Amino acid sequence: MTPAARTRASTRTSQIVKAQPEAVYAAFMDAAALVAWLPPAQMTARMHAFDARVGGGYRMSLFYPPDEQAFHGKTADKEDMVDMRFVALAPPHRIVQAVRFVTADPAFAGEMTLTVTLDPVPDGTAVTLVFEDLPPGLRPEDNDAGARLSLAQLARFVE
Repeated sequence: MTPAARTRASTRTSQIVKAQPEAVYAAFMDAAALVAWLPPAQMTARMHAFDARVGGGYRMSLFYPPDEQAFHGKTADKEDMVDMRFVALAPPHRIVQAVRFVTADPAFAGEMTLTVTLDPVPDGTAVTLVFEDLPPGLRPEDNDAGARLSLAQLARFVE
């Protein structure tokens, strides 16, 4: 699929977490922490590689529960594998990542951008996830729902 044929859909999801920006930033930059909080709902994760620097990134698999009927994996039946590349790091306030699903399905091909902003607020940190250039097979409402679930788990992890 050509870039012109791709959707330009995006999502913006925010939540306030009761932790300082440094603690929240650290949860995004640690492989074990990501495995603990990032998988939404009943999904689980496995980190394959992790390099926390600009130009580095990580490869992670997210696994759907065995009894999941509504969603199917983008990489395999019950697996979504993603390659994340760190484009910009501005600790502890901003992380920009290029995201690609490892998939043979053209509906999920291509690169999207995830920008994480961490803004201090009186009760902690406002965490905002902005996904841009979603692949056409990724419905914005599904992406937003998954982001909300992950942010709720991030809050429990850092609080």
